[in-house]
Amino acid sequence: PMIYHVVTQANWENALQQGFYEAESLAKEGFIHTSKAGQVAGVLERYYKDQSNLLLLHIDETKLTAPLKYELAPSVNEEFPHIYGRLNVDAVVKVENL
Repeated sequence: PMIYHVVTQANWENALQQGFYEAESLAKEGFIHTSKAGQVAGVLERYYKDQSNLLLLHIDETKLTAPLKYELAPSVNEEFPHIYGRLNVDAVVKVENL
């Protein structure tokens, strides 16, 4: 199954050089926020409205090296997939310009 993560071009280029990606939320909250396909539009609307140079990472759940947990986001009353650790770049099967 696929999950998705929005990232800036600069942060993704940095991740490719390092071989892994760490979102700011990993340090702050302990996980990287991701979405299921039907949740991406809402996430973009809520958090990325006026931003440019954004990419959508298509992540193959089965290739993740860090644990993945589906957890409730009370603000929207939906379960979202959370990656508890670094995102290994080889789990990203497609990068889409937004």
